[in-house]
This record gives sequence, C-alpha cells and structure tokens, in this order.
Amino acid sequence: MNSDEIQRLIQLLSRLPGLGPRSGRRAALHLLQKKESHMAPLIESITKAYQTIQTCQSCFNLDSQSICYLCRDPKRDQHTLCIVESVSDLWAMERSNTYRGQYFVLGGNLSAMQGIGPDQLNLRALMEKLQTKAFQEVIFALSATLDGQTTMHYVRERISSLVANISSLAHGVPVGGELDYLDDGTLATALSHRYKVA
Repeated sequence: MNSDEIQRLIQLLSRLPGLGPRSGRRAALHLLQKKESHMAPLIESITKAYQTIQTCQSCFNLDSQSICYLCRDPKRDQHTLCIVESVSDLWAMERSNTYRGQYFVLGGNLSAMQGIGPDQLNLRALMEKLQTKAFQEVIFALSATLDGQTTMHYVRERISSLVANISSLAHGVPVGGELDYLDDGTLATALSHRYKVA
C-alpha cells in the first residue's frame, strides 16, 4: 500500500513505548504531512541527542555530559543516595519534586525468569560509590514487584556494612506497581513515608 520508506518509518515508530501499528501509522502520516514544521526539527533533535547524550559515569543517568547535571548540582544533599531501577524511575522521582539527594541507577532488577543476575546490573559501580563517598542514608526506590523486592534484599545484604541507615519507599506504592506509572502525589507520599529495612 505504501512505499518501503513509509512502511519502515511506520515500523520504527510502532516500536516506541505506548505506540502500536495504528499509532505508528498516525504519527508517520502526521510527520510526513508536516515535514518542515514537525519532521525536520524532530530529525535535528534526534540526531543531536544521538551524538551528544551519554550515560553518567557516577549515577548512570542520561545527560549531554559524562557527569550529569544532578551529580554536578552542589545544592543537592551529598549524604543521601536513592537507588532506582532505571532512568525512567529516576525521572519519575524528580517529577515528584520532593527528593533532593543523589541517585544511582541499577540498570534493572534481578530476575531468574529473564536470566538477569548480579553481573548484569551496575552493582560493582554501586559498591565503589558507597566505599568512596560517606552516605548517611540509602533509600531503595524499586518497584513493588517480586523482582524489585528480591533485588532490594540482595543489594541490602551487600551494602549493610557500608551504610548505617537503609530505607525503602513505603505507603502509596501498590504491590506490583512500577514507579514510572505512579502519579506525582503517590510518589511523594511514598518517599516521605519510607521505612527502614536494615
């Protein structure tokens, strides 16, 4: 029905989170009909992001510099570390506008079903960070899923000798819930009512 180039564009757009084949077709048609006002700026922005965005060497966030803007911010609490699964979870925490400490992105959860073990996560870098900086509290902000809780217990056992105060998000995060899908109020409540786990 369409040229190979259009089909390829639809196929690539359909792979984006929240989009399927139908949404991919609509997005492709919109971009093609508004090349100058929508497609050209998008191409320019994607190209620039591809060339400049990198993983932060300190916390594994994404930024245009090797140490991200959050890690560089001297106004943030340097003695509190929040451990999250993914960059999207870090961004969700920032949207809540209630946490002002440091972050660390684990890069996922332990999962026997998916074959994800400790070596696939950023655990070595986490241990190095905790050994070189004096954090007074570590907050686990992991999903309330079985894999999330298993990961928290595994990591907690390994860091308990390095940090005196270890806590976790509390009320507001539903069992089976993922941080990226929570509203800002729920996330803020969960953070303010975190509980000690070690």
